[in-house]
Amino acid sequence: MTNASSLPVSYSAEVAAAKASGTPVVALESTIITHGMPFPGNLEMAESVEAIIRAEGAVPATIAVMKGKLHIGLDRDELHALAQATDAMKLSRADLAFAISERRTGATTVAATMIAAARAGIHVFATGGIGGVHRKAEESFDISADLEELSRTPVIVVCAGAKAILDVPKTLEVLETKGVPVVTVGQDEFPAFWSRGSGLRSPLRLDSADRIAAFQRAREAFGIAGGMLIGNPVPERNEIPGVEMEGYISEALARADAKGITGKAVTPFLLASIFEITEGRSLTTNIALVENNARLASRIAVALIQTG
Repeated sequence: MTNASSLPVSYSAEVAAAKASGTPVVALESTIITHGMPFPGNLEMAESVEAIIRAEGAVPATIAVMKGKLHIGLDRDELHALAQATDAMKLSRADLAFAISERRTGATTVAATMIAAARAGIHVFATGGIGGVHRKAEESFDISADLEELSRTPVIVVCAGAKAILDVPKTLEVLETKGVPVVTVGQDEFPAFWSRGSGLRSPLRLDSADRIAAFQRAREAFGIAGGMLIGNPVPERNEIPGVEMEGYISEALARADAKGITGKAVTPFLLASIFEITEGRSLTTNIALVENNARLASRIAVALIQTG
C-alpha cells in the first residue's frame, strides 16, 4: 500500500514559510482559472485574489496538479502556465489521484481542493460558488461531489452561495441531510452567487470572522467531522438581481439541452453561455464575488490562528 507521505507534493516557497511560522494560509481552487474564465482575465483575477489574501495578513495557496505533482501554492511562472493551459483536467475526488498517477495536469474543483487543503493542514478555502444539485437532477442524477466532500472534510469553505445555475433549494436540503452547517454572513437570506438573495432563508447567520472561528472551535471541541459552508453575498454594487439572472440562466440551460451537454461539461458550458448572453457582465460580478470571498476567508483564517 502506498504511504500518503510518498505522494508527489510541492509547496510553494511562500506556503512552506507560512506553515513553518504559523502564518494563516487560505486555499484557492484552480478550476476557476482553467475552466471558469478566459485568458488573460483568469490570470489577472488569480493574481488579484492572491494579493487580497496577502493584504489581509494571510498567505494564498492556489492548488492544482501539474504534470502529476500536487502543488500547494503556485509561484508566478506556475500560475502563468496554468492560466494558459488548454488541456487541464477538471479534478474532483474521483480523479484527483488519477491525474497524479498518470502525470497529468489538472485543476481542482471545490471537492478536490478541500481534500488537498486538509492534507496540507489548511483549514480555510475561498472559492466563487460551490457545486450542488443540478436542475432536473431527478432525471439526470447530476449532483456535485462538493456536497459529499463538505460532509466529510474539515475545511471552512467561503463562497457566494451555490452557483445559481443549480437547484439551490435541493442543494440546501442535501447539505442539511448531511449535517453541513450553512452560515450566511450579514443577512438572513442565503446568497445565489451573482445575486445577493436566493429567496431562501439561511439555516444559520453569523456576521463576523471572529464568530465564525468561534463556531468552528466549538465544533472541533465536540469532535464533529466535516466542513462548514459560509455564504458571503456578493457586494451590492456588483450583483445582478436574481429575477434578471434567472432569464439568462434559462437561456443558457436551453442551449445546453439543445447541444446535449452533460456531466462535468455542463457547468463550464453554462458559465460561458451566460458570459456571452450578459456581454461579459457575469464575469465582472464573478471576479468581484471571488475577491470578496478571499477577503472574508483571510479574516477567518487569521481569527482561527488567534483562537487556536
